[in-house]
Amino acid sequence: MSDSTKSSTLPSAETPNRATASCFCSAVQLSFPTTGPGIANITICNCTDCRKITASMFASNFSISDDYLIHERGQSNLKTYSTKHGVQSGKTMTNYFCQTCGTLMYRVGERFPGWRILRLGTLDDLDLVEGVMKPRFEQFVKSRAGWLDGPNVEGVQRFEDGAF
Repeated sequence: MSDSTKSSTLPSAETPNRATASCFCSAVQLSFPTTGPGIANITICNCTDCRKITASMFASNFSISDDYLIHERGQSNLKTYSTKHGVQSGKTMTNYFCQTCGTLMYRVGERFPGWRILRLGTLDDLDLVEGVMKPRFEQFVKSRAGWLDGPNVEGVQRFEDGAF
């Protein structure tokens, strides 16, 4: 059986109020709530850190409480990289990557104890970004690339600097 067949037949932890996120090679999968107290801050971020760590001009993030995040598989496949360099708060930010494919699964910052910052692009059901996982905030708007108009999302609050 090929690796792609194995990954497509693996069970999913998705339920009506929970979703899953996985890396590019599917070695790592997380599950978490899409509503309630375990999820917060679905944001678009234009800060330098998010640009560098995603190799893109912005990141689309969401925060999950440690108490609500489940590593369905592959936790031992995660490798970390920690830095204070470039982090505007001056606090350490630790990045958790799949060691096989390099996907950034989440970030943990000293500034946000008890929370993990995941990327919307890792969602297994990308239709969720049109509903319950739609961004609610855009931050570091003043750092947004001039050619990027920003999200055309009704109800998104915008902050010149960090919102949190």
